[in-house]
Amino acid sequence: MNAILNKKQLSQNVYLMELYAPIISGECRAGQFIILSLNNEFAERIPLTIADSNPEKGTITIIFQVVGKTTLELSNLSEGEKIVNLLGPLGNPTHIEKFGKVLCVAGGIGVAPSYPIAKAMKKAGNELKVIIGARSKELIIYESEMRELSDELIVCTDDGSCGRKAIVTEPLKELCISWKPDIVVAIGPAIMMKFCAETTRPFGITTLVSLNTIMIDGTGMCGGCRVTVGNETKFVCVDGPEFDGHKVDFDNMMARLGAYKDLESQAYHKCKLDSSLKK
Repeated sequence: MNAILNKKQLSQNVYLMELYAPIISGECRAGQFIILSLNNEFAERIPLTIADSNPEKGTITIIFQVVGKTTLELSNLSEGEKIVNLLGPLGNPTHIEKFGKVLCVAGGIGVAPSYPIAKAMKKAGNELKVIIGARSKELIIYESEMRELSDELIVCTDDGSCGRKAIVTEPLKELCISWKPDIVVAIGPAIMMKFCAETTRPFGITTLVSLNTIMIDGTGMCGGCRVTVGNETKFVCVDGPEFDGHKVDFDNMMARLGAYKDLESQAYHKCKLDSSLKK
């Protein structure tokens, strides 16, 4: 159980792993996530979205970016090794139905959790358009998969090295005017989701965002993942991870995430140093 069957590096510091997890693969739906830890009971627990699943093979796919101690350790594992603790599926699945016109907007590593949602929306009979963005060509993932899936794919890069030189909110606004989507699903960095929601707000287009906050237990007991949505306190792990983007207090969420940034950076660099010393 929990063995790594396949491992690929997709871009700088971004990895894909296919894991043997038959119970999770048989139950998970688009938008849900897992929590994993790598060794003993005191190890850090991190949430990762299920990017794909294959119930026939009993596998799930995760895609992650190396940003801290645990993701660095995870990236150092090889095919055949096992992840000690894997919990899921967690969170509420995305509500999938035939809305009509669906626009998925994904930034950076956010393309990974966007993919199963886009796939499910297309399967439900929706007309699907996708916008993906990254800082440069080297950081774009799942472009061919999204292109095959969508009726139209727009690629944006900050430096213009691939697709259009723009941020994702530019084509988003244009499509809100010309195409008039019935629903927008935006997933990526918090600041990107905030401005996607602000872009769609004047048009009154329903906008879902998938939040990735600090999590510990994944059951709503620790309160670490709390966010303010419509002036109410919500817990991302049990009430989300998807919320109405027009109601999320992104400034409060980003302030809470920032409080952990320095500690995470220190742990990451210490782990990297320890890894280099062992070689």
